[in-house]
Amino acid sequence: MSDLNERNKMIIDEFRANEGKVGGPFEGKTLLLLHTKGAKSKQERINPVACVQDGDRWVVIASKGGAPTHPDWYHNVVADPQVTVEVGTEKFQARATVAEEPERSRLYEKMVAVMPGFDDYRRGTTRVIPVIVLERVK
Repeated sequence: MSDLNERNKMIIDEFRANEGKVGGPFEGKTLLLLHTKGAKSKQERINPVACVQDGDRWVVIASKGGAPTHPDWYHNVVADPQVTVEVGTEKFQARATVAEEPERSRLYEKMVAVMPGFDDYRRGTTRVIPVIVLERVK
């Protein structure tokens, strides 16, 4: 198992054991667990991601820490936008949509206001970092 997979597993375990709260660099921040299907493998993948709320929608940023490429989970939601979301103790089905401008910039700024490190991520890459909106499926 890779270091990233092991770190994610530890965060997922802590998230579930503490009603959606984790410590370390994410202490006091809101995380959600994003369940996707692998774009190629079709196997379930679970990624802990920082998020903000926008009304009744959840917003996540495909920053990959400012890397030059999108995270794998981004390709998964583009290939299959039907996802499962865990927030706190709640788990629900959602539809993932890639935000377009000017909404993308507005939502990115909302994340920066809560987690200023996201400003560093966009300055550290030449790509436009996608913003994903998660809307509960009724």
